[in-house]
Amino acid sequence: MTMNPMNWPVVYPELLLLVMACAVALLDLFVTDAKRRPTFWLAQISLAAVAMLHWVYYDGGATVYGMQRMVVGDPMGHLLAFFATVAVMITIAYAQPYITSRDMLKGEFFSLTMFALLGICVMCSANNFLVVYLGLELMSLSLYALVAMRRDHGVSTEAAMKYFVLGALASGFLLYGLSMMYGATRSLEINEVFNAISTGRINGTVLTFGVVFVVAGLAFKLGVVPFHMWVPDVYQGAPTAVTLLIGGAPKLAAFAITIRLLVEGMLGLAVDWQQMMMVLAVASLVIGNLAAIAQTNLKRMLAYSTISQMGFMLLAMTAGVVSGNTLSAGNAYSSAMFYVVSYVITTLGTFGLIMFLARTGFESEEISDLAGLGKRAPWLAGIMTLFMFSLAGVPPLVGFYAKLSVLQALITTNIAGYIVLAVIAVMLSLVGAYYYLRVVKVMYFDEPTDASRPLQGSGVSALLAVNGLAVLGFGLLPGGLMAMCRDAILRALAT
Repeated sequence: MTMNPMNWPVVYPELLLLVMACAVALLDLFVTDAKRRPTFWLAQISLAAVAMLHWVYYDGGATVYGMQRMVVGDPMGHLLAFFATVAVMITIAYAQPYITSRDMLKGEFFSLTMFALLGICVMCSANNFLVVYLGLELMSLSLYALVAMRRDHGVSTEAAMKYFVLGALASGFLLYGLSMMYGATRSLEINEVFNAISTGRINGTVLTFGVVFVVAGLAFKLGVVPFHMWVPDVYQGAPTAVTLLIGGAPKLAAFAITIRLLVEGMLGLAVDWQQMMMVLAVASLVIGNLAAIAQTNLKRMLAYSTISQMGFMLLAMTAGVVSGNTLSAGNAYSSAMFYVVSYVITTLGTFGLIMFLARTGFESEEISDLAGLGKRAPWLAGIMTLFMFSLAGVPPLVGFYAKLSVLQALITTNIAGYIVLAVIAVMLSLVGAYYYLRVVKVMYFDEPTDASRPLQGSGVSALLAVNGLAVLGFGLLPGGLMAMCRDAILRALAT
C-alpha cells in the first residue's frame, strides 16, 4: 500500500473520462450527421478506454491512496467502476436508435451520460465524505437533466421535477448525516472515522443521529422503502433510454458508497445500521412485490421490481457483523455485490428490449404491448423470458445464483433471526414470481394486438442476444464473477 500525498495515477481514469466528456461535447458542435455517428463512436471509444484502465488497475490488485488520501484506488472501486462503464456503453448502444426517432439525439445526451458516469466513478473511489458528496451530486444533476431532455413532453418534465425535488431532499439527508459524523468523529476521512469509532473517541448521541440520516440518504439512492416514492414515477415518466441509465450503473454507485460509508467507515456501528437495513429490506420486499402485481405499465412494474430487488440485496448487508464478530463479513458483502452486478446485467437487457420494440409514436411500455410476441418475434420473446426468469430467480440463470448467495449468507450465520429473514425473502420472492411470469404468459399465450414485426438484423438485436447469453452464462458458470466480487470485497475490508 502506497501513500504518496497526491499520486495522480490513482485518478487517471476519472481524468480521462472528464477530458473525453468535454471533447465529446465540443466535437458535437461541428457534427452535421443527423445520426451523430462521430459523437456516438467517440463516446464509445472513450468509455472503452476508461473501462480498460479500470480493469488494468483492478487486475493489479493494489490499494493506493491519492489526492491527500481523499481518493482510494482499490480492487473493489475499480471493479465496480469497470462494470458501471461497461453498463453505460451498453446503455448508449441500446439508446441510439430510440433517441434518434424521438428527436433526442443531441450531443448533450452523450456528454451528460459521461458526466453521470464520472460521478459514479468518483463515488466508487471516494475515501472522504466530501468526495462522496461531490460524486453523488455530479451524477444526480446529470441524471436530472437527462430525465428532462424531452422538454415538450409533459410526463417527462413532471418526472424530472419529482426526481429533482426528492433527490435534493435525499442529498440533504445524506449531507446532514455526514456533517454529524464529522462533528462526532472530527474527521472527514473514512478510515479516520473508522478508527475514531473503534477507539471510542466519539460523541455517541450525535453519532447515532448521523447514522440515521446517512442510512436514509443511502436508502433513497438505492430506491428502497420508505424512500422509494420517486422510483415508479421517474421510471415511467423518463424516456426509456434514461430509465435504463438510472436503473443500471447508478445502482453500482449506490452500493459502492454504502460499502464505503457503512462498512469501511462505520463497521463499529453495524449493530445499529444493520437493524435499520433489516426493516428497509423487508418493507421493500413486501411493498415492491405486492405493488408490482397491480401494475399494467411495464416500466412501472419494473420500477417496483427494482425496489424489491434492492431490498433483497440489503438482506445480505445485514449479515456482515453477527454477534459482534466480522467472520461472515466477506461472504455477506460479496454476495450483495454479486447481486447488484447480476441485477444490472439483467435490467440492461430488459429495458434495452423495451426500447428495441418501441418505434416512432409507439413506446411499447404496457405489458399488453408484448401480447403475441412469441408469434411475432420468437427469438425476442425467448430473450425477454430469460430476463424475466432471471429477475424471478429461476435456475439456471444468474438471478437464481444471486438470490441463492444472499440466502446462503443469511443461513450460514446460524442465527434464528437471520434464518427467519431468509424464509421471508423466499416467500416474497414466490409472490414476485407472479408478475414476472405474467409477462411471459402475455408474450406466449395472448393474441397479438399489433401485427407488426420488430426490426431485424440491427446491431442492437445482436447486443440483446449477447446480453441474454450473459444472463444465462453467468448463471451456468457463476464462480468466476463471484470470485471477483469476493476478492474485491476482501481486499477492501483488509484496508
